[in-house]
Amino acid sequence: MPAMTHPAVLPVSVADIDAAAEVLAPVAVRTPLLSSPALDAATGARVFLKPEVLQRTGSFKFRGAFNKLASIPPDVRGGGVVAFSSGNHAQGVAAAAQLLGVHATIVMPSDAPASKRERTAGFGAEVVLYDRDREDREAIARDIAERSGATLVRPFDDPMVIAGQGTVGREIAEDLAALGLAPDLVVAPASGGGLIAGTALAVKARFPQALAMSAEPEGFDDHARSLVAGRRESNPAGGRTICDALMMSIPGEVTFAINRVLLAGGVAASDAEVGTAVGFAFRELKLVVEPGGAVALAALLAGKLDVRGKTVAIVLSGGNVDADLFSRLIA
Repeated sequence: MPAMTHPAVLPVSVADIDAAAEVLAPVAVRTPLLSSPALDAATGARVFLKPEVLQRTGSFKFRGAFNKLASIPPDVRGGGVVAFSSGNHAQGVAAAAQLLGVHATIVMPSDAPASKRERTAGFGAEVVLYDRDREDREAIARDIAERSGATLVRPFDDPMVIAGQGTVGREIAEDLAALGLAPDLVVAPASGGGLIAGTALAVKARFPQALAMSAEPEGFDDHARSLVAGRRESNPAGGRTICDALMMSIPGEVTFAINRVLLAGGVAASDAEVGTAVGFAFRELKLVVEPGGAVALAALLAGKLDVRGKTVAIVLSGGNVDADLFSRLIA
């Protein structure tokens, strides 16, 4: 595992995460840690699941979005905010903007699940669609920001967003400590890398010996390959996966500056393995988990993590999935 660097040299500090926890306390759900005898028996480990499917807007993204928007000075908020996202960040920003009375414009791919587009608009946001294969979503968002004076809210490469996501790890650490347990391994899904960066920082601040790992769909394992290479590696263009929330092409710059220091490595799961995990979560846990949110659980169930005899925390990062796809996966 890479050597632990003092948090002061990283782009986000534990103090930043503690401050985010105070900002989020009145509005965010403190999701529980769940255990499952069936999961423990299947893995030979003591497994705890962090169900961010129960979070406001159905994913962890609300945490980082609200923390970022709350940090915008009141005299600047009048210009509104603009974000780009396939769905979960979109909903998080839209909901945070609604709570704070800020106009939100969200740039979303035209092939994003209809449920995510509809829910984003339902929070009062203006939705601008783009072609994922032919257009640059960040360029579109920057142009809107420049023309309107809106604040650009990036989905992961922003210290305030990462600090908000880090409250997931902070809660995991606090709840395990309350049980008298120390995690051996913490695994979370990764797209741009903000969730696992913040989670790893918070968990390792309290339990330095704990290993933290990213989980990704096969074909989009840029974090795993980047950690091995020691530099950011991109995914081939044109790939597809049922994990629509995790189709980022390359790790973020700010997030990788943290993850290259704190993560022990990364793991990937196939779409078939992810489908199995979605079904397991529904049947055994009674949870609706979207494919991207289930990828860490998929890697666990597929035996791709060394967990026997260990205490493990797995983040279920979101539950926003189209009904048709979900029905096929659980069948």
